Order: sequence, then C-alpha cells, then structure tokens
Amino acid sequence: MIRLLRFKDLQARGIITSWPMLKHRVDRDGFPPGRKTGPNERTWIEAEVDAWIKSRPTGGTTLKGVAKTRRGNPRKSADSTTCAPA
Repeated sequence: MIRLLRFKDLQARGIITSWPMLKHRVDRDGFPPGRKTGPNERTWIEAEVDAWIKSRPTGGTTLKGVAKTRRGNPRKSADSTTCAPA
C-alpha cells in the first residue's frame, strides 16, 4: 500500500522546516518534488522520501591539520577588560 506524506509529515520527520527550505531541497539536494493532489495540496510517496534519506551522506569527514584549529582571532578571556577608562 502506498502511503502519502504531507508537508506536516516532512516537518515531523525533520526533513524540512519551511516551504523555502523544501524548495531548496528539491532544487539543490535532489529531494522528490512530490505530486499535486489538489489545488492547494502536495504530497510525497513515503518510499521516495525514504530512498532520498538513505541516499544522503550519514556523516561528515574528520577534519585534519589546520582545518581542526579555530580560525580568526583568539577568544578573549572573561577577566580581561575591553577598554581602560581614561
């Protein structure tokens, strides 16, 4: 049996949080565009969504060397003053 997912179902699964994010996922991340099932309704087949999730990377690469170090200026300690009174 085919199960259809609606926008709220995608939100509940943590795939998207908003309509612009959905558009971004469809345009850039290969998320299935879904099907219009009514004048103001779009649905997705659960199997297609599950296949898309399985095709996504599960973890990032481990940073090495310089990439591990913090970029930019070092953090100031809490006890240092930002400017001395004149």
